[in-house]
Amino acid sequence: MLFLAFSMGPDRYLIDVHQIEEVLPYIDVKVLPGAPTGVVGLVSYNGIPIPLIDVTLLALGRPSERLLSTRIVVTRYPAHDGEQRLLGLIAERVTDTLERDPADFAPFGLEPGTPPYLGPVASDGSEIIQWVKVEALLSEEIRTALLRQAAIGDQ
Repeated sequence: MLFLAFSMGPDRYLIDVHQIEEVLPYIDVKVLPGAPTGVVGLVSYNGIPIPLIDVTLLALGRPSERLLSTRIVVTRYPAHDGEQRLLGLIAERVTDTLERDPADFAPFGLEPGTPPYLGPVASDGSEIIQWVKVEALLSEEIRTALLRQAAIGDQ
């Protein structure tokens, strides 16, 4: 299975490329004042406004660094109605892809309070990599507020 690798702080994370629509350079963001933690604003993707989540802000409480390798990863997010919505993720150090067998990943013993989007882990040489489950990124409150856009197939 092919994954897109990125960082949050010093740690490496992966997203299944089948959940990715496109990877964009960092572009201007329409800020949403008063938005929940992690929600940065909106970006225009092919003329369609899509919500933008800063995964580092969501997970670590600080915004992603603006590096040359900071990207907006446009993902397909499953909605309650069975359709998919576009969701942009700001991610740091988006520089490579990684081929891994899903069987290489193992649960790490979820503890109470661990965010549900942090999936199983695998060893990649000297570091631990963790699979981020895009479908579990948003809380119910944020999901309801942000994903009122038309389904991907309706655009």
